[in-house]
Amino acid sequence: MTWASASRSRWNCTFLAATPGIAPRAACAGKTGVAEAAWRQRVPRFLTAAYLALCFLAASGAGRSCAQNAVNADPARDGRNLIWSDEFNGPDGSRPDPAKWMVVNDGSGYGNRELEYYTDRPANVHEQSGSLILTARREPYTGRDEISRSFTSGRIESRGRFELKYGLIEARIKLPQGQGIWPAFWMLGSDFDRVGWPDCGEIDIMENVGFEPSKVHGSLHGPGYSGGSPLSGVYTLPDQARFSDDYHVFAIEWEPRMVRFYADGVLYETRTAADVPSGRRWVFDHPFYIVLNVAVGGYWPGDPDATTQFPLSMLVDYVRVYRMNDQRAEKEKP
Repeated sequence: MTWASASRSRWNCTFLAATPGIAPRAACAGKTGVAEAAWRQRVPRFLTAAYLALCFLAASGAGRSCAQNAVNADPARDGRNLIWSDEFNGPDGSRPDPAKWMVVNDGSGYGNRELEYYTDRPANVHEQSGSLILTARREPYTGRDEISRSFTSGRIESRGRFELKYGLIEARIKLPQGQGIWPAFWMLGSDFDRVGWPDCGEIDIMENVGFEPSKVHGSLHGPGYSGGSPLSGVYTLPDQARFSDDYHVFAIEWEPRMVRFYADGVLYETRTAADVPSGRRWVFDHPFYIVLNVAVGGYWPGDPDATTQFPLSMLVDYVRVYRMNDQRAEKEKP
């Protein structure tokens, strides 16, 4: 989610209650996360099949996903240790854990000509049935700063709560789809207030724009390679599937002078300091914080039109952060 202008398969049983714009359903589909994939490669297939059968029955009664059970069974697989997470298991209608997230109130447009006002109302940000729900709505709204917008939406940040340097960062997300909708899972350098954007750095783990329902982008923004010219790659779902059809896992593996981007366990992009344009700086070796949001409008996605069916929600099953082997991941704030 650019700060300035221009910017394998497994069973998974998840039960969702009604949410605006989302019908109640029981689905058994999904993708494995990057960290899960390595673990599962080491499990004999007959044991995996037996586990999944038992998991299906247990999940049906407990409302938990098979993936959640698998991950919790082995939190240190492949040399990685889970150091921070949010499973969004708060009471239905509750706000995200304030010890982990700041809920944003802002209608500034962030230099992107965005059209939404981010609010902390449950109508835009709440937890339900084990997921975080960020909902964009078409409605007039005037904030405390007297900025008026025709749309509202949700945005949360771990700024001031959790910041990290290096690691495996992943989230399981079901995206909204519609012209002018811009959901994102990304990170911003924690020195933003001091040095500004793009010198602070920006890591877009996942961005999607409504006119590309089958594609997501992973990007790095820094000084001299930002806005419309980041270091970027694209992942496209096969068979014209849409990211709004089901949950998908988006992740990065972040190491000194290197970031690898994944979608559903598939490595689709690797960026290193050698990719930075000549004379420019690599700005990704310091702490960052996590952001989840659904923007409306902007230079890149364009405006909503008559085909955009509000309300539209992004559902986040979990966010997890792992320490990568012996590399250091830092939690700057308690």
